[in-house]
Amino acid sequence: MVNWISVFVREKYFDCIIKNLDYCRKNKGMEIYAYCIMPNHFHLIFRSREVPASSLIRDFKTYTSKQIFLLIEENKKESRKDWMTQTFKFHGLINPNNKNHQFWQQGNHPIELWSYAMFEQKRDYIHQNPVKAGFVKYAEDWKYSSARNYGLDDDSILEIDRT
Repeated sequence: MVNWISVFVREKYFDCIIKNLDYCRKNKGMEIYAYCIMPNHFHLIFRSREVPASSLIRDFKTYTSKQIFLLIEENKKESRKDWMTQTFKFHGLINPNNKNHQFWQQGNHPIELWSYAMFEQKRDYIHQNPVKAGFVKYAEDWKYSSARNYGLDDDSILEIDRT
C-alpha cells in the first residue's frame, strides 16, 4: 500500500483480500501456491493459467483498491478513516495513472521462480514474515497465511494449489 499504511488490522479488510483471491482462483485462472497478508503489505506466489500474470494482478489491485477504500469510508468504527482516505486521495492526485485515489503501490515486485528449491525458499520467507515481525511465535499461527495450509493442512481461510 502507499506509504506502507497498516490497513490490514481489521478483519473486514483482510477478508476482502481473501474473498478476492478466492474469486480469482475460482474464476480467473489464478493458481495460488503461497500467500501472507501482513498489516501493510502482502506476499503472493501464484501462476496465471488464462491471462498474463501482470493483467491478473492489475485487475486484482484495481478491484480490491476500490473495495477496500469503500470499506474504510463506510466503516463508522474506523478511527483512522479520515487520515487514510485523505492519504489515498492525495496519492491518487499526484499519480496520473489514477482517477480518484491510490491504495496499492504503483509497481509490483515479481520474481520468477525457476526451481522448486527457489519456490520453497520464497514460500518459507513469506511465511516467516509474521514471526519476524513479532506477531506470532509460529508461522502457522498467523491466520492470513498459507503457512496454515502447509503446516496444519488447514484450507479454511483460503484454499491453495499445492505444488
